Formats: sequence, structure tokens, C-alpha cells
Amino acid sequence: MNYSLVIVDDHNMVSMALANVINNFPNYSVLYTVEHGKALIEKFQTAKNIPDIVLLDIAMPVMDGFATAQWIKKNHPEVLIIALSMQNDDVSLIRMVKAGAKGYLLKNNRPEHLQVALDELTSRGHYFPDWAASKIFMNMGDEKVHSPVNITFTERELEFLRYCSKELSYREIAEKMICSSRTVEGYRDALFEKLGLKTRVGLAVYAIKSGIEHIDASRTNLT
Repeated sequence: MNYSLVIVDDHNMVSMALANVINNFPNYSVLYTVEHGKALIEKFQTAKNIPDIVLLDIAMPVMDGFATAQWIKKNHPEVLIIALSMQNDDVSLIRMVKAGAKGYLLKNNRPEHLQVALDELTSRGHYFPDWAASKIFMNMGDEKVHSPVNITFTERELEFLRYCSKELSYREIAEKMICSSRTVEGYRDALFEKLGLKTRVGLAVYAIKSGIEHIDASRTNLT
């Protein structure tokens, strides 16, 4: 499958260099580049300009990466976002994840790391290097969760939650649970509502912090 990308970065030379690299990757092509979020929104008014993936710089004039990610998440949630940054600071990482980024990449990474990030994003729905994943798990506590003793889960919801803490795509989870992808999405949406969460990362954090990834279903409230 071929995936289309858009690069949003106010440094033209960076955008051009990224585009040249990506266009040499199999299955990926750059539609266009823009200098800030407002320009991207204008482009998105035409359907053919909406890509599969947006590589989004954080620090930009006019409309920065945080505001741009929030707009994409609200108006085009099907578009996958990888944040681009010069620094690996916790604040920017967590803010971008909450804004809707499904990946985070430092600009000083080698081209092969970018290809790995894109492959992971398109196959699993997210890409966070080890340093970023650990910070997400430590800092996403303000996504409100409830204690397992106060929530009633079905056995299948618990099974899905345990898989959410693993490096598995929704398709792979469906295969392991021997059900359709649509059924898995139903478990996901039910858990989002029960736990007051909005992201796959939030479900993984909940499973890990509550110990659900390890406990036996018989020791947890079931319907």
C-alpha cells in the first residue's frame, strides 16, 4: 500500500531534505510541504490534499504544532500525525500526544530511523521510541482513570485491555482474540467510555498502572 505524506515545517531546507529522503522510501510519497498549520488548514479544504500522514514540526510561526495537531484530530482524525522536534523534553512530548500525535521523532535521527517510524506508524497505528514511551507512561497520569474495583468489565474487555499494553496493532489483537477488527473497535470504544479515556496510549497506561496487564480475569469484576 502506498501512503501519502505532508510535511509541515517553517524551515524550507528541512522540508526539502525530508521530502527527498521520504520519496526514496518504498510505499511513501510526499504530496507537498507547508510552513505552518494555517497553511495546512487551507490546503485541507481540497480533498485531494488530505494525506495519510502529517510530519508536523512543533515550533512554527502563525500556527504551531500543538494547535495544528488539535485541529487535525478534531477535523480529520483519520490522518496520522508524527511530531517533529529538536528536543526530547517531556512537556512538548506529552502536549503533542494529548493533541493527537501518534508518533514522535527527533530531527537529528538518521533516515533509516524515519523509515522505521513510518512503517511502525502505518502498521501499528503509533510510533514512540523507547525514551518517549517511558515518559508518556510516567506523565499521562492526568488522563483520569478509575480503580478496577469500581468498574465492571467483561472478560473480553479485560482481554483486550491486556493486549493494549503490548506492541500489537488492532488487527493483531483481533487475530489473537479470534474476532473481527470491528468487534475489537467495539471493545475499545466501550473502554474509552467506561474509563473516560480517548487514546490507545491511555488504555495502555491504565492497564499498566492498574496491573490489569498481569492479573487474572477471575480476580476482577466481570459482567
